[in-house]
Amino acid sequence: MLALLAAVGALVVALLLWRSFAGQRIGVPSAPRRAPLAPDDDPDFLRQLAEQQRKRRDEDL
Repeated sequence: MLALLAAVGALVVALLLWRSFAGQRIGVPSAPRRAPLAPDDDPDFLRQLAEQQRKRRDEDL
């Protein structure tokens, strides 16, 4: 029984070491893709929209 417990413990330690020190896996993206933002959530879009509105307002004056 003690040998079985030691074997399971050694496998758990080996698995943890392998997962923590293993290199990048082939075929698996390293970072998950970001979901596309809706236009009203995209800071770049909102900044461009504000600049366009500012230019139109300045032209109308």
